[in-house]
Amino acid sequence: MRRREFIAGLSSAAVPVLQPFAARAQQAIPVIGFLNSTSHAVTTHLFAAYRQGLKETGFIDGQNVAAEYRWAENQLDRLPSLAAELIRRPVAVIVGNSPSALAAKAATTSIPIVFTTGGDPVQDGLVTNSTGQAATSRA
Repeated sequence: MRRREFIAGLSSAAVPVLQPFAARAQQAIPVIGFLNSTSHAVTTHLFAAYRQGLKETGFIDGQNVAAEYRWAENQLDRLPSLAAELIRRPVAVIVGNSPSALAAKAATTSIPIVFTTGGDPVQDGLVTNSTGQAATSRA
């Protein structure tokens, strides 16, 4: 049950990103880009819980929000090209696990990234501090 509550909470993290898009009547609906380093089969239950969390906040896939899904099938070298596909789509937000978030972070500085992690996001380079401020890359 805790996993579902966590995933539903994660859905609420994406809602503030989507609301400005939803407020613009007559325009295309916002697109959520889901990027995951594992396989579709492994994450099916997580995405079902995520869609339920979005629905509970008023976002219904296919009605006022759309979703694009990409799985790397445990081939981490595929993540950069999959992230680039989502950015070209374009998506309003990218949601993924840590490896996916790192690939998305390397590919864009303008699209918000919502991530799940079992590790330390500061140590992994996803954020610069424990307040959750985004880590920035210097090229």
